[in-house]
Amino acid sequence: MRIGMVLDAVFPPDPRVENEAIELIKSGHKVFLFCLTYGGEKKEELINGINVRRYKTNNFEYKMSALVYTIPVYTFLMRKKIKHFITSNSIESLHVHDIRIGEAAFSANKKKLPIIIDLHENRPEIMRFYPHMQKLRGKLLISIKKWIQKEEEFIRKATNVVVVTNEAKKEIVKRVGVPSNKIVVVPNTVRKSFFENNSLPKISYEKTEEEFTMLYLGDTGFRRGLKTVLESMVELKKSIKKLTFVVVGKTNPELEKIVVNLGLTNQVKLMGWQNDTTFPSWIKNSDVCLSPLHRNIHHDTTYANKIFQYMSLGKPLLVSDAKAQQEMVEKVQAGLVHEAENVEDFTQKMITLYESKQMREKMGQKGKEFVKEQFTWDKTSKDLKELYNKLT
Repeated sequence: MRIGMVLDAVFPPDPRVENEAIELIKSGHKVFLFCLTYGGEKKEELINGINVRRYKTNNFEYKMSALVYTIPVYTFLMRKKIKHFITSNSIESLHVHDIRIGEAAFSANKKKLPIIIDLHENRPEIMRFYPHMQKLRGKLLISIKKWIQKEEEFIRKATNVVVVTNEAKKEIVKRVGVPSNKIVVVPNTVRKSFFENNSLPKISYEKTEEEFTMLYLGDTGFRRGLKTVLESMVELKKSIKKLTFVVVGKTNPELEKIVVNLGLTNQVKLMGWQNDTTFPSWIKNSDVCLSPLHRNIHHDTTYANKIFQYMSLGKPLLVSDAKAQQEMVEKVQAGLVHEAENVEDFTQKMITLYESKQMREKMGQKGKEFVKEQFTWDKTSKDLKELYNKLT
């Protein structure tokens, strides 16, 4: 089958899109990827077997994408591009990544092709925490209620729906009332190449033997819970003399202020965003890896990809009790769980891990074995491949 994936962003990088496409190609399908470019990239390119087709965009279109379900300019502009993409590549089914471009994809589908809507996250719920939604203008111009209505409309209209966790599937079945067999769970896992690569690149900070290093990898927005870690460090550094917290992610000015105000400039290393090829090196350079997410509907129904990256390299975890990740970590026994935003609980759990190297090694080994034996893309994409085999 000639599958047309639709992504309203530049590519690469997008690990989920790439991993899904590669597994479908292995199953004998031909995958074409609609994506955007701001210029300077090839219009057509073959990347890991994916037929990438880039369509020009600009800052005006990007800004209008936030208002897509207030003023339909973005839908109008993207619909024409998707129509061209479908026709010029003889597409036989559409796989739409997330709902922002959903209206454009459905309205461009004049041939009535099967449409799979792939919900990377609960977009309407996570939008509540976007910075522009904290301002009066954002609240007046963007209706979360409208986004929820559109998401539910697309779920009903789609041939099938792909989600990241069983928790997301249950939430949608209950809220939207669609049959559970319409929804396929495809978790964000890791490719074997991520943890099997022995030639790791050098990184700009390597811990000494006596250091005890906590690592956080990813987005540094407030909802990710890093403030909890920093406030905990005020107490932790009294018990752990050589404590270091390494943050690999786009530097957040608010985070920098907290580090200074708490007197942690010697203990916290804000490394900024790094190339994803270095992630294994950063993980191996740590003792405990963190995912201290705040609780909300989005975090409760999705996995942060980082937890599987951490586990794949044998590192113990300390994660918050956001439902999906709590259930996963406790099931695998790959780490400890703290109450979200509870500084005291985080502190106690981290000291427990610090005081028992044997516990850390045992948890790290359990996580590594689980990922290797059950949770790599070639295994977790089984239902996605079966879905397309049925469509064919």
